[in-house]
Amino acid sequence: MAKQLQVLNALDLAKTQWYHFTAIVIAGMGFFTDAYDLFCISIVTRLLGRIYYHQEGAEKPGNLPPNIAAAVNGVAFCGTLAGQLFFGWLGDKLGRKKVYGMTLMIMVICSIGSGLSFGDTPNSVMATLCFFRFWLGFGIGGDYPLSATIMSEYANKKTRGAFIAAVFAMQGFGILAGGMVGIVISAAFKAAYPAPAYVDNAVASTVSEADFVWRLIVMFGALPAALTYYWRMKMPETARYTALVAKNAKQAASDMSRVLQVELEAEPEKIEKISQEKGNEFGLFSKTFLSRHGLHLLGTTSTWFLLDIAFYSQNLFQKDIFSGIGWIPPANTMNALEEVYKIARAQTLIALCSTVPGYWFTVVFIDRIGRFAIQLMGFFFMTVFMFALAIPYDHWTHRDNRIGFVIMYSLTFFFANFGPNATTFVVPAEIFPARLRSTCHGISAAAGKAGAIVGSFGFLYASQPSKGTRDHGYPAGIGMRNSLIVLGCINALGMAFTFLVPEANGKSLEEMSKENEDEYEMEVASSGNDIRTVPV
Repeated sequence: MAKQLQVLNALDLAKTQWYHFTAIVIAGMGFFTDAYDLFCISIVTRLLGRIYYHQEGAEKPGNLPPNIAAAVNGVAFCGTLAGQLFFGWLGDKLGRKKVYGMTLMIMVICSIGSGLSFGDTPNSVMATLCFFRFWLGFGIGGDYPLSATIMSEYANKKTRGAFIAAVFAMQGFGILAGGMVGIVISAAFKAAYPAPAYVDNAVASTVSEADFVWRLIVMFGALPAALTYYWRMKMPETARYTALVAKNAKQAASDMSRVLQVELEAEPEKIEKISQEKGNEFGLFSKTFLSRHGLHLLGTTSTWFLLDIAFYSQNLFQKDIFSGIGWIPPANTMNALEEVYKIARAQTLIALCSTVPGYWFTVVFIDRIGRFAIQLMGFFFMTVFMFALAIPYDHWTHRDNRIGFVIMYSLTFFFANFGPNATTFVVPAEIFPARLRSTCHGISAAAGKAGAIVGSFGFLYASQPSKGTRDHGYPAGIGMRNSLIVLGCINALGMAFTFLVPEANGKSLEEMSKENEDEYEMEVASSGNDIRTVPV
């Protein structure tokens, strides 16, 4: 590109270097913490029910009441949605680096606060927990647009997809760590404080020390975030923000000269020329943005929304699915700590066998076969496997067939992560202009979390059987089989909306965002290819 700044060109063409891996680890540890904090709650919700909502003489152990369970599971998502919008906008206004450390400190403080939740009644303990988890989610929300934007702006164009996907893939290790921490802590307390099964002695089955177990599990999330803080503060601001948004050519060249270890020219006159062009000053709510990127934003928001309905409803409530097929024994045959151990073990096995491999398959293949192909393929196979689980659901509930159910269920997770769960994170960081990149990624991610809220709240009620035994306090739902059919239809809809998302593979960020507008128009005129269209 004739008008491309030397500093941006150097970043686009740079060979993979040590600073790339440093950036992946620094940004990725935030996602490790994000995933740990969001998913560890699914390990301890049954324990919270036993400790705080035990009912004298009941056949089954205590469960969180429906409204409390929905709040505990969903309040962090509400905070995340708000954080994605707020910090996404702030990242474009103040700069990526200035906001980056802020989100991490919120996560550390609120992880510790969640574990120290206090109150003189069960509801007041839950209210305190929900308060801290909302603000924990708020900090986590900021990490989505900032980490994706920072990684995309640091990466070269040849392997940019793999680098952004690698940051997101740390989520898999966070989910895995949540299960492993749950196993270690529950096993240690189980050995130290033996207890009978609930059916043998309801009160004695939940030892008083069990209250420490859930607190330690949720507080552990503060550790990796705290360890990363220093390195985040040492990272320089991205050259694309400094040059194209802050208009400081000298600082951009200086920062990247240190990072790339080459001499770079400042080129202030080029930045001045780019900033004076009328086509590069449009705002988010302008007609120009709508014509250039309106369909793109619709594509990124809708696909992330639909994906997260299916993904989070599966992930948060996998313990209920495993119980339903007999993989986890009935709750009344276990004591409280044994139940935590078996739920954590199930989550760890799913993460190890399908979640983690799926993420890293995306990292390996995203720059080879492209974002569009991976996303379409992922939605397709999620649809297939969801229907394969749902239609013969009675078959899978028989004890002899449970391993087959777990394999099919694992494959839906594998293709979620080697598919739209990774690509919906990557693409919004590549296709929007630098001054709106963090905001648009935040909007897309917030749409995803709206889907997660629908999935996590709705599935609590939808999966309840219309007839027969339901969890205490829940109204009749449509049952597990019909819930899985609905999720299959949602995945099919995600396939359709994928056609609105452009392919960014091998292109520079400025090509995708059209920040070299005059050259973009010349390319369209000469080649007839408009990257505004769907990639088919």
